[in-house]
Amino acid sequence: MKRPERRFVGGVLLFLLSGLLVACSDEPQEEGEGSGETNNSDSGGDDLVLTVVADAVDLDPHGSNDTSSAHIRTNLYDKLVEYDENMEIQPELADGYEQIDDHTWEFRLKEDVTFHDGEPFDAEDVVATLERVTDPEFASEKMFLYEMIETVEAIDDYTVQITTEYPFAPLPANLTHDGGGMMSAKAIEEEEDGGRNLNTEPVGTGPFKLENWAQGNEVILTQYDDYHEGPVSLDSATFQVVDEELTRISMVENNEAHVADNVEPEQAGQLESMEGADSSSTESWRMDYIGMNNNAEPFDDSEVRRAISMMIDKDTIIEGIYDGYGGQAIGPLNPLVFGYSEDIDPIEYDVEEAQSLMEDAGYEDGFEATLLVEDADQLNLQVAEVVQDQLQEINVDLSIEQQEWGSLLETTGAGEYEMVMLGWTTVTGDADNGLYPVFHSDNQGPSGNQTFYSNDEVDELLEAGRQVDEENEDERLEIYEEAQQIIIDDAPIVPIIYDDFRIGISDSVEGFIQLPSGLFDLRETEIVDEGVDQGGY
Repeated sequence: MKRPERRFVGGVLLFLLSGLLVACSDEPQEEGEGSGETNNSDSGGDDLVLTVVADAVDLDPHGSNDTSSAHIRTNLYDKLVEYDENMEIQPELADGYEQIDDHTWEFRLKEDVTFHDGEPFDAEDVVATLERVTDPEFASEKMFLYEMIETVEAIDDYTVQITTEYPFAPLPANLTHDGGGMMSAKAIEEEEDGGRNLNTEPVGTGPFKLENWAQGNEVILTQYDDYHEGPVSLDSATFQVVDEELTRISMVENNEAHVADNVEPEQAGQLESMEGADSSSTESWRMDYIGMNNNAEPFDDSEVRRAISMMIDKDTIIEGIYDGYGGQAIGPLNPLVFGYSEDIDPIEYDVEEAQSLMEDAGYEDGFEATLLVEDADQLNLQVAEVVQDQLQEINVDLSIEQQEWGSLLETTGAGEYEMVMLGWTTVTGDADNGLYPVFHSDNQGPSGNQTFYSNDEVDELLEAGRQVDEENEDERLEIYEEAQQIIIDDAPIVPIIYDDFRIGISDSVEGFIQLPSGLFDLRETEIVDEGVDQGGY
């Protein structure tokens, strides 16, 4: 299939897609259940309405490690550094930074920055934030990103030195993660004293502050007037939870929303001819996969896992379900991520070899298993149904169970499952974040290693990869290539696709940025009057 032509809009790589929307929602829903009625219909277009597939889990930067929550936190919290639209790391709350020696990084902070509660931002807030996320007793799901930090020292009010236990080249990249969102030392102290819940009462320095969170329904952010980069154009942004994809799309078509998240390829190809709206697709750092619980029989046997991998015809999935969008995943790292290697050998589709492996493992008669899928993700459900059909050829009777996103994360994090459809976006753009949380044995559970995979050699390689200094890039690449090959051969996961991020967007929106991490950056977003009946919002 010929891929659509690419162009740049608002600094983000987009795909122009064509077609006609053939389905829309006409079933009424009750208010508070994703009905599409915005809370701010008289805003005159100052309220950006985004329909998203799942609600945030929490708003604490050191809390859950999921995209739905990160969408919100990204706009509430600033980091010391951030990726720009060209995917180059730039100072954000830092004025600048430098590596003083192999173990020490110094950050010079911006002055005259305030938190949403009016408290000034300074070096003590950086110390409090990083000490909190690295505190073993706090047990953040994101501790793996910063566990190499040995000390954080305030040299003066606006200078911080971070000392690492070993040379760690990806530290600036890891600080761009939403787990590096700078928190108020005062707010942290208030939570410790029982006076604040940072899961629901966030205090950041970002362009927006939290107005209201009706859990399960919507999150409303309002402009922070004293934002250090100057006020943004939007008065507010409303993230509405609408789990039905066609409802999200029709809300954009009917001027009930500006953005529809998680658009399937089939619908993306039909959006361009829609009056007043378009679709866009951003190349991502993502890898979608099927995970197998390595602690559950029979998936504790690598021969069974390899047989499962050999039975999944990815070409059928990509062409039949993804309409040719994205690329076939051959390993655990996306090609856009530092550390990806073209020289790794993937597990190829091979029915005869899969049957032979099943016989060798003692499962020539097959077995029964359950595959978990997020209930609101229709694309993954379609993939699961194809996989269900393909595995029947080796007598694997697969049941599909749909779960709400938060429940699915709890189930997989606790290891109470057999197979699951998941994805991992390497949000730092570096192999350390793409491999260490997902495959190092120390991170089994909610931190990322939800397959409970364990391999001592992989652990050693991933530890070595994060200890090579910044100048020895080739050495890091060699380490990560070796680690990727072992992981592929052990087959704790079946990599399916390096998918793009697709959204539907109103023509009235300009400057909307979706990063390769999938996150929405609303700082440059504006709502204009062209082509949209503003009275519809």
